[in-house]
Amino acid sequence: MLYIIVAILIFGLLIATHELGHFATAKLLGVKVNEFAVGMGPAFFKKQKGETLYSLRVLPIGGYCAMEGEDDDSADPRSFGRAAGWKKLIILCAGAGMNFLTGLLVLLVLYAPAVGFYQETYGGPLEGYGVEDCGLLPGDRFLSVDGHRVLVNGNAQFFLSRAGDTVDFVVERNGEVVELKDVYLPYQERTDAEGNYTRLRGLSVQRVAQPAGALDKLAYACRSALDMVRTTWISLGDLVTGAVGLRELSGPVGIVDMMTQVGSQSETLFDAAWSMGYLAALIAVNLAVMNLLPLPALDGGRVFFLLVNSVLYGLARRKIDPRYEGYVHMAGLAALLCLSAVVMMSDIGKLFGR
Repeated sequence: MLYIIVAILIFGLLIATHELGHFATAKLLGVKVNEFAVGMGPAFFKKQKGETLYSLRVLPIGGYCAMEGEDDDSADPRSFGRAAGWKKLIILCAGAGMNFLTGLLVLLVLYAPAVGFYQETYGGPLEGYGVEDCGLLPGDRFLSVDGHRVLVNGNAQFFLSRAGDTVDFVVERNGEVVELKDVYLPYQERTDAEGNYTRLRGLSVQRVAQPAGALDKLAYACRSALDMVRTTWISLGDLVTGAVGLRELSGPVGIVDMMTQVGSQSETLFDAAWSMGYLAALIAVNLAVMNLLPLPALDGGRVFFLLVNSVLYGLARRKIDPRYEGYVHMAGLAALLCLSAVVMMSDIGKLFGR
């Protein structure tokens, strides 16, 4: 129960942090904010300070920043709708930016105690695959696999498992960068020594520990955050191509359940805190990417209309009627709510089917 409560609070805090990004930039840029709320549902605390009502609400699952003229036409000169285009762009992107910075900050805290990080190197060919003449030499450190940079430990194996029959490598060998093009590594159905299914195509990937100073920890945290962004895009691509189905998606119920499992299955309290913290960083970065998708009702959808209006105004001195934009966002919101309901039912089904 403790981990469930912590997971709910973390998830709610990440969403509230997103709204805090909108709130802070709106205030900074002079846009009127009518209410800033932490939580959802009925309010149990309210305080009016200046033009803004601050409230705490009973359900710790998010929050909102209600700006004047955000969803309707307001005559107030400080309304969101009457703000300059660059101000709107900053305010709309600030929520995702705050999520990304939150994820990065969590990663910095998690990696602060680290004394070193693993790097992936080539350990030599595996027997029976016929890849002895692949061009790689034992000790080569993977910098890029199949066109994807190796940012953190695990990237080399991951992208090698997804590559086709020919793979491009960039490695560091004796302090020099070496490029290997179109290395032929045909896929074979094999299992590793433990009986696990593998697609490494006969290449042994080893981990070599390297000591880390303060700057190394900062760099690794930044690379980890960027890798999370890339992983999110890859997952979205797999969803679009059908490589994964809707059942693989998780909503708030699934995320809370996942964090609860990770916490309760950890051997020590420190391990639980670290694992839940890492998941929190991953979710924060996920929220940043997802909210910037050019879909109606999301921040990215509003940014898309903002850019389209800028182009239309520059070409024909016309803009899309705000009413029609509002209808599109309403339809998008309805679609997102329906998708959320489907995902929630799927998550609940997974719980009861476990």
